[in-house]
Amino acid sequence: MKLEEVFKALSDKKRRDILELLKKDSMNAGEISSHFNMSSATISYHLSILKKADLIKEKKYKNFIFYELNASVFEELILIFMSFKEQV
Repeated sequence: MKLEEVFKALSDKKRRDILELLKKDSMNAGEISSHFNMSSATISYHLSILKKADLIKEKKYKNFIFYELNASVFEELILIFMSFKEQV
């Protein structure tokens, strides 16, 4: 996991909104796009940044690509942050 890429991906509100959607269920790009007033190229750009940061995974089913949250990266982040917690 490259923290710089994760933080870059999380720094954008639209990408965090996409992650919120994927928290509920996996979706294809068209389903994600229907929740935003953005072009499909812009959605694709945001999805590529989220994939590069490994925050989402994609699964192919027939002619569709479905995106889902990659919870393991969030678990790693929690462990990293917890390591900074002062020991009592």
